[in-house]
Amino acid sequence: MADHLEASVTLPSDPASVSAARSYVVGTLAEWGLPSDTDAADTVRLIVSELATNAVQHTFGQSPTFTVDIALDRDEHLRIGVTDSHPRFPKRLPAAVQQDNGRGMVIIRWLTAECGGKLRVRPTREGGKTVSIELPWAVPAQPVPVAGPQQP
Repeated sequence: MADHLEASVTLPSDPASVSAARSYVVGTLAEWGLPSDTDAADTVRLIVSELATNAVQHTFGQSPTFTVDIALDRDEHLRIGVTDSHPRFPKRLPAAVQQDNGRGMVIIRWLTAECGGKLRVRPTREGGKTVSIELPWAVPAQPVPVAGPQQP
């Protein structure tokens, strides 16, 4: 595989774009060697869903689009970032039992740490922010066919 792969998509800040972001990332990673039916792909799918949802819901209409960037360096590190033009950084909200939202960053942080990765939030030059995760890249080995019972 190449030393460095990159892909990017810019989507409207609309709830329908969350699904599009998820599909784009999982499809791209499948092209790069991560089958979409693995636990790793499911984890990435959930992280991207939460990042994209935050970009749509918490920018209060001040970011007409958001961008999803994916980068794979030397088959070792996968980076996924979601950038929007709203200047407010995510806040850790108390997650009361009756709340319907406010847990996205907690979920992202937990899933990223569980995979041995890192979460970063940084400002952009244009005044917005990028929330990104970096995960170790581990493409699962192809399953070994299991032989059935031996016939006598």
